Amino acid sequence: MRQGPGGDATSLELRLLAWARGQLEGAPSTGWRGGVVELLVFGVKQAWACVFGALMLLVLVVTAVAYPEGAALDRNDALVLLAVLIQLGMVLGRLETGRELWVVVLFHVAGTGMELFKTSVGSWSYEGGGVLHLGSVPLYSGFMYAAVGSYMVRVMRLFDLRFSRYPPLWASAVVAVCVYVNFFTHHYVLDARYVLLAAVVLLWGRCVMHFRVHRHVLRMPVVVAFALVAFFIWIAENVATAAGAWFYPSQLDGWEMVPFTKFVSWFLLMIISVVLVTFVYRPREPADAPA
Repeated sequence: MRQGPGGDATSLELRLLAWARGQLEGAPSTGWRGGVVELLVFGVKQAWACVFGALMLLVLVVTAVAYPEGAALDRNDALVLLAVLIQLGMVLGRLETGRELWVVVLFHVAGTGMELFKTSVGSWSYEGGGVLHLGSVPLYSGFMYAAVGSYMVRVMRLFDLRFSRYPPLWASAVVAVCVYVNFFTHHYVLDARYVLLAAVVLLWGRCVMHFRVHRHVLRMPVVVAFALVAFFIWIAENVATAAGAWFYPSQLDGWEMVPFTKFVSWFLLMIISVVLVTFVYRPREPADAPA
């Protein structure tokens, strides 16, 4: 069975897959028991794809609760160092391939650039302190974007994603550039986010994602997949802001839930990450597609 685009599962993943196949031998392929097996495998694969983001959330929450006051190393700097250790662990532990790391780095750089601008115009802010920062942006912020990029590249591989009627790459790249530019320009000219949202729906609306869970290949409209991932990122954002990772203006006098309008922003940010992933894994037709 192919493990992902190009069959390039990491060595650790190959060992885990071999172990999982041994555990699942004899599991029914149909009926409710088969459905439970598929659901469990789906959950395990999703958790494995999210490991970077999960570890980042974990260190944010733990340091928010247990970091000692008056420590010689500021919490912001500790978070930067922990984020670097997580990234090194992902690479040295062969949880990410070298090709995937390039996408993670690109998303890190793009995210940091947006952070520098957004904090300068007051869209959100960070608690001061430490020395590992650019302007008012602590360097761990870029790793939170990198966590999204890591998930996107890993999920392509782990689920052997295929796409029917994927839009032309040049068109998807144009939309992604427009989305990124709008994150800056909407502060000065008309906000085009809903126009861009419509463009995404028009461009990807006919595209269907095919993903392998265990024995079965399932299908989902790719726009629905975008929305689901954006929703879970919004949930993670609520956890991160509650842990003091950053603050929106409405949270400066006390934490409150992140407005659901941010879901649209994350949905559009997904498009940037999706297009960056296509630099590593070109969208492929399903195996049974006509030649």
